[in-house]
Amino acid sequence: MDAIVKKRIKQVLKGDQSAYSEIVEMYKDQVFQICYRMLGNRHEAEDMAQEAFIRAYVNIQSFNQKKKFSTWLYRIATNLCIDRIRKKKPDYYLDAEVEGTDGLTMYSQIPHDGKLPEEEVVGLELQETIQREILKLPEKYRSVIVLKYIEELSLQEISEILDLPLGTVKTRIHRGREALRKQLRHV
Repeated sequence: MDAIVKKRIKQVLKGDQSAYSEIVEMYKDQVFQICYRMLGNRHEAEDMAQEAFIRAYVNIQSFNQKKKFSTWLYRIATNLCIDRIRKKKPDYYLDAEVEGTDGLTMYSQIPHDGKLPEEEVVGLELQETIQREILKLPEKYRSVIVLKYIEELSLQEISEILDLPLGTVKTRIHRGREALRKQLRHV
């Protein structure tokens, strides 16, 4: 995929906007997921993901083609989310969404692996609880936890995305995990 992306980036640099649409198509789900896991709100995540792609496009000439594009793009998205978290107002949660329905479609409740409906509900409740507790973490821990355990990125990629030394990433993951563990004990 990297070779395809690098080819598309060269096309974008020559003025081919349709090549950038292909890049967006390749990464839109991953960028949205990072934003959603960090912000916990579908609308905010969509806005931040869109902003990440706009910023990447505007600054594409500054991308170092010797590096992975995904790492650069995820860094932009993560930084936007961190900025949003820092600026968030208290009335942020007063929107019209129904608690616990983010990401669900009318087919989400259909058991696909033979589990009983009760097991599915318990699983969804557990995921919702974990997501809610991740959102309570300080942003420096939240970002590493999301990137490591939700997005399953390597420590090196997380280090590059957050522009932090590897040791700091490891420490924040450890402390974030401990904080999450403590929070989940009290749920």
